[in-house]
Amino acid sequence: MTQTRPLAEGFSDLAGLPVARRMHWGRWLSAAILLLLLAALARAFANGQIEWAYVGRFLTVPVILAGIRNTLVMAVLAMLLGIALGIVVALMRLSPNPVLKSVAAAYVWLFRGTPLILQLLLWFNLALVFPVIGIPGVWSGRAVDLMTPFLAALLGLGINQGAYTSEVMRAGLLSVDAGQYEAAQAIGMGRLRALRRIVLPQAMRVVIPPLGNEFIGMIKATSLASVIQYPEVLHSAENIYYANSRVIELLIVAGLWYLAAVSVLTPLQMLLERHFSRGTARVSR
Repeated sequence: MTQTRPLAEGFSDLAGLPVARRMHWGRWLSAAILLLLLAALARAFANGQIEWAYVGRFLTVPVILAGIRNTLVMAVLAMLLGIALGIVVALMRLSPNPVLKSVAAAYVWLFRGTPLILQLLLWFNLALVFPVIGIPGVWSGRAVDLMTPFLAALLGLGINQGAYTSEVMRAGLLSVDAGQYEAAQAIGMGRLRALRRIVLPQAMRVVIPPLGNEFIGMIKATSLASVIQYPEVLHSAENIYYANSRVIELLIVAGLWYLAAVSVLTPLQMLLERHFSRGTARVSR
């Protein structure tokens, strides 16, 4: 037989009375304001001097498709270069060697402290400092011929990314318990093998989320390469609107392609995070 718990003394039985629900007026007000702002923005774009037919027409023209392909290729290559440099610099920062630590710290300070667009321009105009690049007596070439927009963009974006990635990798390596290093040494593993087989797989759980964000940022950062004439999607859009004066329409086209690329990569980042977090999920009680 079910027994009911007595109410506190002085209170009558409240069973059967309607429950008063709290009205969240602040939520309704903020939602209404947000809807009004979105409606005003949509109306401005709908009634503005925008020829939406041009947006659809230029969305899939060959030069724009080539531009988005160049954007993705540059983002992937520059990110790979940045990850490689980031791992090396992170290990240098964690090294007991004071020279390696100082060099790594100076690298991070320099490339994080100067604007990316400035670095791109410096790489592209490297011939003004080093007219000839190469190994004396083995091979050499004119810097003006070697430093193409592609190479300048790759070096500028990749080396700059390496400075940021090194801090991400350093945080991931520091998140691994020191006992893991000691256990690897106890079973006879060398430093590099322990790093590859034990430390890095555990550090990836911490590293993948910020690296995914960095890669998404890299896709957008490739737009800065347009200043050195690298034919990515924004540069392609600029070349078209210089000819037909449809500035807003072509900028919308470039924006839609950036959004599409980020929308595809975001679920891939989530899959990677899920893969490297296997076996560490907390069980809710």
